[in-house]
Amino acid sequence: MTTLNLILWIYIVLLVAGGLIGFFKAGSKVSLFMAAGFALLLTVCALGLVKTPWLPEVSLAALLAVFAVRLKKTGKFMPSGLMLALTAGALLLRWLLR
Repeated sequence: MTTLNLILWIYIVLLVAGGLIGFFKAGSKVSLFMAAGFALLLTVCALGLVKTPWLPEVSLAALLAVFAVRLKKTGKFMPSGLMLALTAGALLLRWLLR
C-alpha cells in the first residue's frame, strides 16, 4: 500500500465516522448519504478500480469547498471546521507526496 492510498483510507474512515456522527447526533440523512457517497468514490479510487489519477484530488477539493461553505454559514468549528481541516490536510499531503 502506498502512502497516498494510506492517506486516502484514513480520510475515508474519518469521513464515514463524521457522516455517522452527523446522522446520530442531528438526524442528518444528508450528512450520512454524502459521506457514504464520497467515501464510496474515494474507496474506488484507493482500490485502483478507477485509473483517473486526478479524481481523488478533485473529490477532496469538492469536499473542501462544501466544508468551507458550511463553516462560513454556521460559524461553528464543529463539525465543518474539523472536516475542513482534515480535508485540507489530506489534500495537502497527497499533493506534497505525489
